[in-house]
Amino acid sequence: MTNSIEMNKRPRRRNDVVFPIVNTCILILLMFVTLYPVINTLAYSFNDGTDALKGGISLWPRVFSLQSYRSILQDPAVYQAAWISASKTVLITLLNLFWTGMLAYALARREYVLRKLITTMLVLTMYINAGLIPNYLLITKTLHLSKSYWVYIIPTMFSCFNMIVIRTYIVGLPDALVESARIDGAGDIRVYWQIIFPLCTPVLATVALFVAVGSWNSWFDTHLYCASKKNLLTLQYLLKMKLATTQASANAGKATAEALANSNSTKTTPVTIRCAITVISTIPILVVYPFLQKYFVTGMALGSVKG
Repeated sequence: MTNSIEMNKRPRRRNDVVFPIVNTCILILLMFVTLYPVINTLAYSFNDGTDALKGGISLWPRVFSLQSYRSILQDPAVYQAAWISASKTVLITLLNLFWTGMLAYALARREYVLRKLITTMLVLTMYINAGLIPNYLLITKTLHLSKSYWVYIIPTMFSCFNMIVIRTYIVGLPDALVESARIDGAGDIRVYWQIIFPLCTPVLATVALFVAVGSWNSWFDTHLYCASKKNLLTLQYLLKMKLATTQASANAGKATAEALANSNSTKTTPVTIRCAITVISTIPILVVYPFLQKYFVTGMALGSVKG
């Protein structure tokens, strides 16, 4: 009897040792595969443009240089564009969460008679879209938002997809929370802001990250509506134009490997400029993400009715 118990314990002990080792090796491999493109881009951005044309840079700059960053950051328009991008990102995120969250709560209430009809109409807009030209005519000719700061804000204050995500989360919350609050005399606004809103922190943080990343990375709206207004250019659009200018110079023969090899001065090339632009545009999101990452764990309402 004792021998059989010991024989059963040995495979378990072996599995307890083997599995963590294999799991750790796989995770380390995945981490390296994920981080390598980021580190490689960072290395190219800090490398000399002439030397970068030779290729072969992996995890560390071969000839360290800050010229790519200087060529981008020495332009005062970059800071104005960064302010426009940052301000519109914050505004769009807050307004989107406000309107989307409020409507999601209303459509999540079973006593609301028109919730199915309104939800169906909103979902249809995700499948049936008028297209780019009607949207352009609506914003420019009807709403007259062209060449205005509000062209970034008003069309993006609401998202049907985000509303469905938040509504699905609210439906999963216990009904006893709302019922107990209404017994105490709380209205719908008070129920939402004091009970539902705090419990929706995980889903709201996730939606906020999605909205913020989309707003920060957007440049096509600037290209359509504000390209002629220098004080309304976003950072992504301005960096895209800088990259296009650098690429045009390279295509004209000013950045070939032979020409740069004969020059003693440090040059920038489309490769290093592109990598520097990628790093500059990614840093704000990398700074914000750690503060929202902890809210991605759901289940905040588990056990909230107990006691």
